[in-house]
Amino acid sequence: MTDSQQQRYDDAMFLFSQEAYGEAIVQLEALLKEDEALFDARLSLGMAYCRMGNFERAIREGHKAEVLQPSEQLVHTNLSLFYMRSGDKVKAEHHGLQARIASWKGNMEPPAPGAGGSESELSLAKPAPKTMKAPEKFPDMPWKKKP
Repeated sequence: MTDSQQQRYDDAMFLFSQEAYGEAIVQLEALLKEDEALFDARLSLGMAYCRMGNFERAIREGHKAEVLQPSEQLVHTNLSLFYMRSGDKVKAEHHGLQARIASWKGNMEPPAPGAGGSESELSLAKPAPKTMKAPEKFPDMPWKKKP
């Protein structure tokens, strides 16, 4: 995401936080018109439609985000919410399960090409492996009687 896109995304999220969902939708759609692969904007657009009560459109946007990052836990969490609110409990449960599976996998799959981010951003720092040295002399065994 360029600096300009990031600023516009932040502005849209500010509107979203102020419950100005209609205005946030307009700004997010303008961003996505320029670059359809902006994952965060796509995810936020779906949630804005959900908050407006347009569950059909929220579901469509959720599936577009799923194409960008199919193993992302938040995608399936949102889709589960959207389907539950629309009254489709079966699909809501399916996506709820997919969200749990994604959390178990730890989102180790890299994002789809053009989806932004990098694998190095997603990985945690790994601690250095501990090396164990055998003691040079084993301790005495005080529980044994000495002859």
